[in-house]
Amino acid sequence: MDERPETELISIPATPRGVSTPEIQTPSGQRSPRLPSKEAKSSTAWTPTSFISPRFLSPIGTPMKRVLVNMKGYLEEVGHLTKLNPQDAWLPITESRNGNAHYAAFHNLNAGVGFQALVLPVAFSFLGWSWGTLSLTIAYFWQLYTLWILVQLHEAVPGKRYNRYVELAQAAFGERLGVWLALFPTVYLSAGTATALILIGGETMKLFFQIVCGPLCSSNPLTTVEWYLVFTSLCIVLSQLPNLNSIAGLSLVGAVTAITYSTMVWVLSVSQTRPPTISYEPISLPTSSASVFAVLNALGIVAFAFRGHNLVLEIQATMPSTFKNPAHVPMWRGAKVAYFFIAMCLFPVAIGGFWAYGNLMPSGGILNALYGFHSHDIPRGLLAMCFLLVVFNCLSSFQIYSMPVFDSFEAGYTSRTNRPCSVWVRSGFRVLYGFINFFIGVALPFLSSLAGLLGGLTLPVTFAYPCFMWVLIKKPTKYSFNWYFHWILGWLGIAFSLAFSIGGVWSMVNSGLKLKFFKPPN
Repeated sequence: MDERPETELISIPATPRGVSTPEIQTPSGQRSPRLPSKEAKSSTAWTPTSFISPRFLSPIGTPMKRVLVNMKGYLEEVGHLTKLNPQDAWLPITESRNGNAHYAAFHNLNAGVGFQALVLPVAFSFLGWSWGTLSLTIAYFWQLYTLWILVQLHEAVPGKRYNRYVELAQAAFGERLGVWLALFPTVYLSAGTATALILIGGETMKLFFQIVCGPLCSSNPLTTVEWYLVFTSLCIVLSQLPNLNSIAGLSLVGAVTAITYSTMVWVLSVSQTRPPTISYEPISLPTSSASVFAVLNALGIVAFAFRGHNLVLEIQATMPSTFKNPAHVPMWRGAKVAYFFIAMCLFPVAIGGFWAYGNLMPSGGILNALYGFHSHDIPRGLLAMCFLLVVFNCLSSFQIYSMPVFDSFEAGYTSRTNRPCSVWVRSGFRVLYGFINFFIGVALPFLSSLAGLLGGLTLPVTFAYPCFMWVLIKKPTKYSFNWYFHWILGWLGIAFSLAFSIGGVWSMVNSGLKLKFFKPPN
């Protein structure tokens, strides 16, 4: 008589409410070793908590019940962990999965604020007050929404984490098309930004040396190219940190320095006397076509100010994720904090810089204007500190923007050899990458002037692709508001990308409108 009810209870259907099919992963969430095929097959046939039902627990004593309830919670946690690629344990992006909301805030802030903020007043000089403020506001909220989309799509498919932007593009657009659409703009954005950082960092180090030492320190100072080499060497030394989580401290330094020098620049500019011939009318060009191209280039500069979406999925991939504590919760919490501070940097720099210099803003941005108009009015110590903070920020930003490229190098190596990179191989990749960027910067020194073109070519990564991905993966009801909204938003992003790219090419051809960041004075 005692066996019959027990047999019936054990044979109860094995899917309690709220429990889904278990996936394969270690409980820690930090490694994903290969499991035997038999175990993998059996794990999909039943739920680990199928025999621990309320009816089964009812006749059991309280101590034993407590043990079984705790075991049930543990098994549910294990059963809902997402399945990872075993190779992820060897790669810099996913090697360590102990990230948190603080790391997410540091990384997003380091990636979102940088030298591109200093050029925003240049865009305002072509757009004017109304269109400049409106375009900056629309771009900010548009990219904030697409950032939320990427955070939500990181685990949109049960049992799968899209740890890289290209992986999510492949899931949305297909294996081949996804690579073609996403690989070029993401690599171009990472490598192009790293090269621009070398140029800007080297030139800023030269200016810092001139401000602090002047002609007294050396009768034979280093050339600009030699300063590029010094900055590249520092970047290579810092790049030896193994993975994305290990550079959280550098991201914190980059975030703090970016906020500090952005605040210093606009406060110092606003506090000084404005030039007597200042005007707030948009810069007029000889022909209407030239004016249109200049406006498109200015909008491209605004779009480039919001780069960093190519790193969102990678940052989220550094966090553990379980059924009760999914990774999108701390990621979105950290991103909200980061983008609050990003707004506190970008808007004051753009508005305050344009108020202080108007259409007299030089093509190099607000830092050049501060140095050109007020170098004799501001103490040398403050100017030197401002330039030094820019150097620190460039060193930190180089690391986070280079990490996806390091990950691609090591992914190719590990897929061919089926083993992780040794310390020497990893170091070799990073030294090679650093000097490739150095040689590109020396060969193409105008690369740092292409803010508008960079913004146009990489705009789909931030503004267009996430909208298409949402429709293709989430599959909202056809012809619903949600469906129309994302398709329209995505195609608008593509149209803006083409227009801004044309404006960027025109500005590059027109030597009078090239943006030369931190050009050392004669």
